[in-house]
Amino acid sequence: MKVALVQDWLVKFGGAEWTLLNWHKIFPDAPLYVLVYDRKKMGEAFSDFDIRTTYIQKIPGGVKKYQSLLPLMPGAWERLDLTEYDLVISSCSSCCKGIITRPDAVHICYCHTPTRYFWDMFYEYKKESNPLKAFFMTPFIHKLRMWDRLAADRVDYFIANSKFTQKRIKKYYRRESDVIYSVGGNFVSQEQFDSVKKEDYYLTVGRLIGYKRFDLAIEACNKLGKRLVVIGTGNEEANLKKIAGPTIEFKGYCSDEEILEHYAKAKAFLFPGLEDFGFTPVEAQSGGTPVIAYGQGGALETVKDGETGLFFSKQTVDALVECINKFENEGVKLNREEIRDYANTFSAENFRKQMYDYCIEKMNLTKN
Repeated sequence: MKVALVQDWLVKFGGAEWTLLNWHKIFPDAPLYVLVYDRKKMGEAFSDFDIRTTYIQKIPGGVKKYQSLLPLMPGAWERLDLTEYDLVISSCSSCCKGIITRPDAVHICYCHTPTRYFWDMFYEYKKESNPLKAFFMTPFIHKLRMWDRLAADRVDYFIANSKFTQKRIKKYYRRESDVIYSVGGNFVSQEQFDSVKKEDYYLTVGRLIGYKRFDLAIEACNKLGKRLVVIGTGNEEANLKKIAGPTIEFKGYCSDEEILEHYAKAKAFLFPGLEDFGFTPVEAQSGGTPVIAYGQGGALETVKDGETGLFFSKQTVDALVECINKFENEGVKLNREEIRDYANTFSAENFRKQMYDYCIEKMNLTKN
């Protein structure tokens, strides 16, 4: 069986990249096809992969400005010749599901989300764009939206990373899917867990971009006078620093070891954004740390309300303040060790076994 892996791009580290690393352990000889690959930013993590890029890699500035080349993406994926492969597994949140495979080949798409800027977040992206870009977005996105719907029809089997994503696949693509929960990036080791003591601060981690709503965490901790550690970088970093009070501490980029230590030390982890899955709450819980999360999206499937964390129902500062106060007064039901045990149900080993079994099952169905 010849296997190929496909992902939208490889330019920064996130949940999709952790997924790829685990697939590589299942299929170590499978080449990886990506739109573009930024070797410098990805470091050594993918150095042993056979990585193959589209023609956009060769366009001057294509690696850095790939998002501006959205209209070229469908054609770039369709130009790839994948006819030698029996099984193709795509990791998709954008256009890579549009690859073309042999009639008898199996294409399994692990969908992190239906393409946000084509569907439910289109109007938000449009509002954030300058007037000229916004003017041209509507006709361009209209055509790309139709292509995206047709591209979804080329997939043989969809896997959703959460039940929340599963509903969105059904809504926008009219396709059924199976759920295999995404794997957390790094888990706190037993040694770190045993040796690190809790400290009196809240923590939030991730790319500092608008929809993740780090502004809510900062403003809530400003209002309460609580210490908050913010780990991550992104295009909203300057704006977030402007609204931060004296109890807010920005750490910028941190190594995996530093992040895991903070997970283990923090009093609680704040997760104010709406995510399709969101692996940082799982990582935080691996340190025995409760999660205070917005009660929508993937968090509903990774955090147990009242047991391993608490939910706030509205994406507002006042709702988050109220939830933090409740946590301060009541805590959560499970202790540190029990929270860690729960997080281990999302382990990489479980993910790899489920993915392997799923692929074999679908290949056998095709043969029969």
